[in-house]
Amino acid sequence: MDRDRPFERVLLTGAAGFVGFHVTQALLDAGVTVLGLDNLTPYYDPALKQARLDRLLPRNGFSFEPTDIADYDAVQAAFAGFRPQVVIHLAAQAGVRYSLENPRAYASANLDGFLSILEACRHNPVDHLVYASSSSVYGANAKVPFSEHDGADHPVSLYAATKRANELMAHSYSHLYGIPTTGLRFFTVYGPWGRPDMAYFKFTKAILEGRPIDVYAEAGMSRDFTYVDDIREAIVRLAGRPPAPDPDFDPARPDPATAAAPFRLYNIGNHTPVRLDRFIAVVEAACGRKAIKRHLPAQPGDVPATYADVSDLAARVGFSPDTPIEHGIARFVDWYRSFYKV
Repeated sequence: MDRDRPFERVLLTGAAGFVGFHVTQALLDAGVTVLGLDNLTPYYDPALKQARLDRLLPRNGFSFEPTDIADYDAVQAAFAGFRPQVVIHLAAQAGVRYSLENPRAYASANLDGFLSILEACRHNPVDHLVYASSSSVYGANAKVPFSEHDGADHPVSLYAATKRANELMAHSYSHLYGIPTTGLRFFTVYGPWGRPDMAYFKFTKAILEGRPIDVYAEAGMSRDFTYVDDIREAIVRLAGRPPAPDPDFDPARPDPATAAAPFRLYNIGNHTPVRLDRFIAVVEAACGRKAIKRHLPAQPGDVPATYADVSDLAARVGFSPDTPIEHGIARFVDWYRSFYKV
């Protein structure tokens, strides 16, 4: 594990979630003690979350507390009892389209929940807070590849707005209390143990069952699909590298990615956009079957393309995601067939 500042104790929220599960495994493999928090929300199948958790619970160095991060007192108690050196905050209400149906879930988990984490870091000082943001914050931006140094102030979904709010909240706590914070803008994460609400999961399930797939605006869509192992590697490397204030920060020309406080933002993406039609062809090849397509228009909150500039990430930790979509999807489909006994 490549890191500047050694750490032995990590509090990780969303431990039963997709990315949280993979990051927790990597930390345990490296001998780090991890306290996982999660409330196994039923946004998608809680049985899948429990199956992930069941693989973590027997491992040495792992403990778990069922906790809603919006419960301020419970979060404070977990911090006070465990005294983490590093906090990796991955718990959130995910999903762009679901935010149109249930906006209050996003205010509770993504705003109140993140405030609980910030306040806990304030009252129980930590070396570094690493938290999940999203490529969705780029919203209506048309300039590609998306750079952390460009503004991101025109979100096109409530989910994106809450993630951008997290970045601003983190900056305020870095400025006021000196908490080193690093926000990670994930670009369409996929892979084994993934989320059933994501397109690759839905497509695989439908194709193997011989049902149609819903394809939204196929001709104009592309995504920077990022394999979960690459996301995990970037998080683990960054966890031991808390940011320092930028000595060159110019308040007359503020850089959105840095600050006069110990604050930093990074893209984590494969920096190789894939058109939706090619992506579907890759899933078809891995499944060994052709998809039955039901073409639909773009949905509210969707953006036509995502494309990450990861030069800052590479410069900071000497790593950038590079797993080809063909390899990653094949691994996911293999896992899906095994897990669901298809």
